[in-house]
Amino acid sequence: MSPSADLIVGDDGLARPAWASTDPLMRTYYDQEWGLPVRDEHGLYERICLEGFQAGLSWATILRKRPAFRAAFADFNPDAVALYTDRDVDRLLQDSGIVRNRLKIVATIRNARATIALREEGGLVDFVWGFQPPTTPQPLVHGDIPTQSVESVALSKALRRKGFAFVGPTTMFALMEAIGMVDTHLMDSHRRGSSGVWPRPS
Repeated sequence: MSPSADLIVGDDGLARPAWASTDPLMRTYYDQEWGLPVRDEHGLYERICLEGFQAGLSWATILRKRPAFRAAFADFNPDAVALYTDRDVDRLLQDSGIVRNRLKIVATIRNARATIALREEGGLVDFVWGFQPPTTPQPLVHGDIPTQSVESVALSKALRRKGFAFVGPTTMFALMEAIGMVDTHLMDSHRRGSSGVWPRPS
């Protein structure tokens, strides 16, 4: 299998994986957002919650629903979401714009409270980025990309100890990919090394 076998060259001449090559929304997300560093509390809290909602579903589904999620959860302002009550949970379970899963909705509220609590220990951003690995994968094909790592397992356990929910090792590895903590762009992708966290291919 050649190094570029899992990439599709678009009409713009840029190589992307299949998942980012057909759906315009996914293509824009891949080109402009996925794998770029997220180093603010608000953005990181949102990503953790959305990755949790994605469990068992496709990311395209979550991405299409992201505007509704933002409306439902006060633009993922942890200070606002932390004040949600059982009445808000019942309200959100009637919101067809989001994923109506009680456990995931409750986890989003719980994660807001845990995010606030972490401020006394330096904050969510420093806590999560403290698990950045010393090296990153160098996948030639999709099958080379792991689904979890030693660091994602450790991050999962640490977040659970701090009161977070829906933060399993696989979900946390997906988070690490999404926020640039690891670079799992295929080596021949036009996005490889674009995060500024990891070097571009030589």
